[in-house]
This record gives sequence, C-alpha cells and structure tokens, in this order.
Amino acid sequence: MIEVTNLTKSFGAKTAVNDLSFKVKKGEVLGFLGPNGAGKSTTMRMVTGYFPPTSGQISICGIDMLKSPEQAKAKIGYLPESAPLYDDMTVAGFLRFAADIRGFKGAARKEAVEKAIETCFLQKVAHQSIDTLSKGYRHRTCLAQSLLHDPEVLILDEPTDGLDPNQKHEVRELIKTLGKDKAILFSTHILEEVDAACSRAVIVDQGVIVANGTPTELRETYKSDSLHDIFRKVTTLDTAA
Repeated sequence: MIEVTNLTKSFGAKTAVNDLSFKVKKGEVLGFLGPNGAGKSTTMRMVTGYFPPTSGQISICGIDMLKSPEQAKAKIGYLPESAPLYDDMTVAGFLRFAADIRGFKGAARKEAVEKAIETCFLQKVAHQSIDTLSKGYRHRTCLAQSLLHDPEVLILDEPTDGLDPNQKHEVRELIKTLGKDKAILFSTHILEEVDAACSRAVIVDQGVIVANGTPTELRETYKSDSLHDIFRKVTTLDTAA
C-alpha cells in the first residue's frame, strides 16, 4: 500500500532524510518514531506529495507519487501536524466544506460527513462552533476530514501530540480500529504509542533508519523490555558532543 524506496531529501547542504526505505501493508499500523528533528515530518510530507524528494521513489497503492501525483493522493487521508481548522465553522459545516473540496455532492456528501462524524465520535459536538471545542475534539475533527473519502492509506503526523491521557487513549484505539483494513503510517516521539497502537515500528535518527521491527522483535534484538531504553540506545542525545 505504501512503498518508499531510497528516499532522500536535502535542503541545501543539510540532508534531512537519507536513503530511507520501508513498506506499509494493508492491515498494518506503522509507527514512525524518532527524536525531534530526525526527519519524520519531512518524510511524511514527501510520502503525501507535499515535498518533492531529492531522490528516491514513493508508491501509494501501486501508483507512483512522482509520475501520477493526483491519482496517488486520492488514495491518501492526511492529518498534518497542527492541522488547520476554521474556528467560525461548526464541526459539521467544516466537514461539509472539506467534502465539497473533495468533490462530494448531494447524498454522497451527506453520507460521507455523517460517517466521518460517527467514526470519530463527534456526534455530541457536530453542530458546535470549532472555536469552542477542546483540543481533543479539535484533533478528532481534523482526523475526521482525513477520513471523508474512506482512503486506503492514512498518513498521520503526531496525531496525539498535546492531548491528555484520556484523549490519547481514544485516538490510539481509533487508529487500531482503522488499521484493520487500511495501511496507516503515523509519526510520533511517544514510545507508549508503539505498544498501544502499532503492529510495527521504524525508528529514525538524523535522517536514517536505525531500527525496524515489531515491538517484540525490537525487544528481542536489543535485549531490553524497555522501549525507552531501546530508543535511547539507537538515537543520538541532544546533549551528545
């Protein structure tokens, strides 16, 4: 569903992503982990077609992102970090607006909006102004817009960042449920997300992959029950000389 091959992105003399390769299959939730500045968001933006890579290939459901970007993007639901919302709209109004942009009309638009509201448990606030929502409900509204077209692939950039423990639990459970029939790639620097929502994890540091495997495989490879210890072992500390 998602196939990234030898992906590299340079900004002048700085190489933010360096020769990354990985796959995400249908029914798989891949946690994309790493410290701040590791290249996670840059990778996500290339996978979604927002940034062109310096080199490498990206395939979404067998479609080449570089050669056929419109067809590839149509397969993706994308939740960017700090996703924007229109505060003067209601939740339902915002989702109708997003559905219009995606080309939904009439009964199809109504059905898509209602399904997204139900999937993200937004019924209670559907007719509430976005500027009155808690951060948790704002996150869910952003996630709902990425699901309107029932995409085969979901790309989620820091979907639980800034949420309280209850809200994080709700979003993780939703990701697990959605991951049963979609390919999901989501970035995080929260180690608990791996056990809570991921079937597999990739850890990146300074633009390269330093670990790749299921939570069990990572623990066996690095002879540790603590994902925090594994993370610290394979990534560079900010305080390192």
